[in-house]
Amino acid sequence: MSAPQSQPQPQPLRLYDSWWTVAAGALLACLALAGCLWVSLHVRTDEALHTGALFVHLASLALGFGAVLAADWFGLLWVTRRLPLADALNAAGRLHVPIWAGLAGLLASGAFLHPDPASPLTRAKLVMIVVLTLNGLQAGVLTRRLAQHSPTPPGRGLLAWGAGTALVSQVCWWGSVGIGFVNARH
Repeated sequence: MSAPQSQPQPQPLRLYDSWWTVAAGALLACLALAGCLWVSLHVRTDEALHTGALFVHLASLALGFGAVLAADWFGLLWVTRRLPLADALNAAGRLHVPIWAGLAGLLASGAFLHPDPASPLTRAKLVMIVVLTLNGLQAGVLTRRLAQHSPTPPGRGLLAWGAGTALVSQVCWWGSVGIGFVNARH
């Protein structure tokens, strides 16, 4: 008598499994952003909480943006043929947690820094944060597609998608940092 064969366990649904799961993640992210905006408008902080939030904000910036710059560096090493695609994707993939942790820390702490939603600069920064978040979510799908092509070089479409993703990311991160700097001086 042979041993009963076990049925394969279903794989859990992951964020980057389909555009539907990415869309669900985007909806949740936008709700979280709206929640942070609501907190910033309705919760008043004292000097100690404001100082603590500022520290967390700066530490989160170093964590998240630093990880983004490192991930883009690995992409640049691949583009210049100094690193195989699989190695670049593996290295960049390990940076997703610090990138998202940094962004989450920026959002949570930023809610306690009293942004002025009437200011055009603050509104521009909020738009950049939404675009940055959605760009980060679709970047996960891009990473999976690139990994499927490794070790063969990806086509022009994937290369353009990757370049566009990196460009949007850099514009939004640097733009948000610049606006934060300007707003902090006023």
